[in-house]
Amino acid sequence: MKQKVKAILLIIVSSVMAAAILCSCSLDFLFDSVGEKQYDGKLAVHFLDVGQGDSIFIELPNDQTMLIDAGENYHGEGIINYIKKAGHSKIDYLVATHPHSDHIGSLPYIVRNYEIGTVYMPKVSATSKLYESLLKSVKSKKLSVKNGKAGVNIVKIDDLSVDIIAPSKIDESNLNNCSIVIMLKFGNNSFLLTGDAETGEMKTVKADLNAQVLKAGHHGSKNSTTKSLLKKINPEITIISCGKNNEYGHPDKEVLTLLKNIKSSVYRTDKDKTIVIVSDGKNLTVSTNNQSIKRAS
Repeated sequence: MKQKVKAILLIIVSSVMAAAILCSCSLDFLFDSVGEKQYDGKLAVHFLDVGQGDSIFIELPNDQTMLIDAGENYHGEGIINYIKKAGHSKIDYLVATHPHSDHIGSLPYIVRNYEIGTVYMPKVSATSKLYESLLKSVKSKKLSVKNGKAGVNIVKIDDLSVDIIAPSKIDESNLNNCSIVIMLKFGNNSFLLTGDAETGEMKTVKADLNAQVLKAGHHGSKNSTTKSLLKKINPEITIISCGKNNEYGHPDKEVLTLLKNIKSSVYRTDKDKTIVIVSDGKNLTVSTNNQSIKRAS
């Protein structure tokens, strides 16, 4: 009898802990009309709140979609529901920036349970069970996998382009420096999406880094966002994806000071939850929860 009680208590405690983990992030961004596309002809970049991790959902102006990373392995269902609410039934381009769990954790679930087009991954020989699970899921659905390396173009249509500008070489001693780095451009607007790329990788980038919007590397770590790098990017807006009160101290105070000094507007998923930036090719609109701020190009 005591063993049964202990088992029941264990189940209850486990359920409460799981609920607490799920509630530590927010994918409940408000849609005007659930299931209907709101941004036809525009570019919408959704920086999803997945706690201490990264996930970016992108609605391209040509009606295609892209998902870059998916946080730890308990966000899959929430991300799929978010994409469905936005009115999409397929992820045309899936990008796994590098094999760390806070970036690819939920990708195996998403691959198994959603329609996927082309997959982009860096060529690394990581052997974690999670990474192997992702490879197995991709293989089981016979998906096309392309090497995510510098020089690869994902989309090029009129004034829309999505280019991979790093990695140019693989540093398996530091998987952060194997991160796929993307430059996304639509009209006069540009987004630099850096995964967990640190200084070592960013120094190898030969492409022009100037961008209006920066997704800060490695959750705002000082090993990624430096004064010299910010001088090249000169971002008007910086997004930091990190968990509330995370154990790593992200974002670093030094990084926040650097961003303040260049007058870059900072939005953080630990404070602002899911953040959406919409571009019409000229102007940017930033939305966080119920607040919306229009920004001229």
